[in-house]
Amino acid sequence: MAVDVRIPALGESITEGVIVRWLKQNGEAVAADEALFELETDKASVEIPAPTAGVISVIATEGQTVHVGDVVARIEPNGAASKPAAPAKPAAPPAPAASAAAPPAAPASAAKPSAPAQPLSPAVRRLVEEHQLDPSSIAGSGKDGRLTKGDVLAHISAPAAAPAPTAAPAVADAPRQPTPYPRPGAPAAPDEDAVERVPMTRLRQRIAERLRQAQATAAILTTFNEVDMTAVMELRARFKARFAEVHGVPLGFMSFFGRACVVALQEMPLVNAQIDGTDIVYHKRVHLGVAVGTERGLVVPIVHNADQRDFAGLEAEIARLAGLARDNKLAIDDLSGGTFTISNGGVYGSLMSTPILNPPQSAILGMHKIEKRAVVVNDQIVIRPMMYLALSYDHRLIDGAEAVTFLVKVKERLEDPSRLLLGV
Repeated sequence: MAVDVRIPALGESITEGVIVRWLKQNGEAVAADEALFELETDKASVEIPAPTAGVISVIATEGQTVHVGDVVARIEPNGAASKPAAPAKPAAPPAPAASAAAPPAAPASAAKPSAPAQPLSPAVRRLVEEHQLDPSSIAGSGKDGRLTKGDVLAHISAPAAAPAPTAAPAVADAPRQPTPYPRPGAPAAPDEDAVERVPMTRLRQRIAERLRQAQATAAILTTFNEVDMTAVMELRARFKARFAEVHGVPLGFMSFFGRACVVALQEMPLVNAQIDGTDIVYHKRVHLGVAVGTERGLVVPIVHNADQRDFAGLEAEIARLAGLARDNKLAIDDLSGGTFTISNGGVYGSLMSTPILNPPQSAILGMHKIEKRAVVVNDQIVIRPMMYLALSYDHRLIDGAEAVTFLVKVKERLEDPSRLLLGV
């Protein structure tokens, strides 16, 4: 008996997705738990496995929107390949007798319109063919009298002219009437060949929706500070080789920032909270979102229970999630439940920015490019590697004093990272 392949439950608030591509074709043998197709939701793309071994019959098509519970294929456990047989070719019609009369010549009115003096662009040619127009009868306003898309559209939309009286002779020197489009000084109609229109992916649609939601519902404010990265860079340079040897992961900057934020969030729990109606929801754990840029757009995988991880644990989990994000293999759980986010625009060269909240979170920290600048230390002008930090927050929940205090706590621990190691 055939086994239905259904769209499984995909996590919180996800009810539908789009089949991006089938990894197995109709009539092909599949193994149990082998990936059948790639499903793109508004949070991630996931591969759906086969519930059993057998031969697959595909029902849903690539690009189709499907909902949780929909049957998209069936697998015959012991079935043979079920590729549909090719239809029989119809017999060729008998040749007409040689004595058959030749068809009458087409009337002159059905003859093809004369070729235009200037070559037509694909967009213009498409309009001319669709409306069965004679391009030589339309006045061109383009360079050297070339016919534009606007000329054709104006010709189509213009009311039919009344038949001219036969007695009126043609005036040879009458000036040509200007075409209704384009107007003097108005931009010419864009050529369809100069643009490409593609549908947004569900992920891009979801990103757009969430950013618009954040701007529309939260009172977003950003405060800035700067951090002297000298101590972090010296500590990292001193121990990165040994750290990689012992823990099997490289020592990056994200573990320093992640750990500094975790400690500051524990001391300022309101920054780790969120608004739910008229309630404030405090989170006892820190689920740290780390923004990762991919070819498909920005995704924010979550380091769950970041407050219970040490430097090596943070580095390992961040590296694992970033790799899954770039390979498009994040699971739904990897993207759910974040309470605070870090976004590193510095990897792209950004010197300063105002990050947007990741709803329903109430705050996000933006990291930026490390740049050597002249600063005053102990009344002396010195060159130090400096980084601007930006904290965007929901002012409905977090006051300016709390936001600044949080940012200062992060700054203090980065400028003296021994405090992170000692937990003070």
